[in-house]
Amino acid sequence: MARLDGLLALVAARRAEFEEKRYVPADVIGEFKRAGIYRAGVPRRFGGDALPPAEFLRLVERISAVDGSAGWVASFGSSAVYLAALPPDTQAELYGDGPDVVFAGGLFPVQPARRVEGGYRVSGRWKFASGCRGADVLGVGIRAGEERAGRPLTAVLRPDQVEIAENWDVIGLRGTGSHDLVVDGAVVREEWTFVRGGPATVDEPLYRYPTVAYAAQVLAVVGLGVARAALDHVIAEGARPGHTGAPRAADRAGHRIAIGRAEAQLRSARAFFYETTDEVWATVEAGDPATTEQASLLRLSAAHLAGISFEVAGTVYQLGGIDAITTGGPLERRLRDASVVPQHAFLQEGVYDGAGAVLLGAQPFPGYP
Repeated sequence: MARLDGLLALVAARRAEFEEKRYVPADVIGEFKRAGIYRAGVPRRFGGDALPPAEFLRLVERISAVDGSAGWVASFGSSAVYLAALPPDTQAELYGDGPDVVFAGGLFPVQPARRVEGGYRVSGRWKFASGCRGADVLGVGIRAGEERAGRPLTAVLRPDQVEIAENWDVIGLRGTGSHDLVVDGAVVREEWTFVRGGPATVDEPLYRYPTVAYAAQVLAVVGLGVARAALDHVIAEGARPGHTGAPRAADRAGHRIAIGRAEAQLRSARAFFYETTDEVWATVEAGDPATTEQASLLRLSAAHLAGISFEVAGTVYQLGGIDAITTGGPLERRLRDASVVPQHAFLQEGVYDGAGAVLLGAQPFPGYP
């Protein structure tokens, strides 16, 4: 707990730097490693912690309440669940120097790769590789005409095989360093490729938990932390006298109603999110696979949480009055950050369509849940 408190203080002190540089610097990533962020999804057999999802999600939520970009980059501590689909010998090599390995990926658009002896020759450009500046290994999506399970592969490369094209210029989550990755003819051995969300080669409970749904959850919870911090800020400011001599915000019925409604919305979405997480974890921990219905509810609760978090951030921004418009202020920055989260492909409104189909016993769109 003391190490996490120290990490949160560090993030608070340097969050303006993350925004200015557009990435979280390597020394801060080092502190994330020391706090156990990147071993959270690593199998216990390789020295990792393989944390229950709810435990890791609450960790990301706390970091995100201090800074959304830091929370987003920390969330990829869960991405080792993808790497659990690598052959065991490959994982043993990957974690040979310890489990604190940072993985980042720019998986889309999937690029064609050429089959060569023992592997693939990889070239192309991939977008949105969040946290790539601090990664120990990087993944890119490839297609070679022989995809396993009908899905494209992810090729794992060393940083010296990849060029980072620094083009991340956005309104929110500016510090995530979600730049493009460029690869020119790197050869990746077959044993360093895997299907994202494919079956794990490790038999531990975390790797029976729905992988793609978990990837959506770790992003959605960033929005939750950001919205929680924004709402807490406006609540704390409610007793402060206004600039014009008007009644305090806390003395205005409209302000109180809006705060009460926002609190109820955020807590309700959060409760659905963690309740579903705990139910599915209980299933996989008991040794059973998660059902399609359970995986769909994870996706639904994540998309719902991301949307509600943005709504709450927007509400409290309006309640913040003239102070909310200050560039770099706590409400302006949090509104921008919260607006980005539901734009992720895993968290857009189409998830409601997929979830509705599963609930009704209809066929959802391909790839869902």
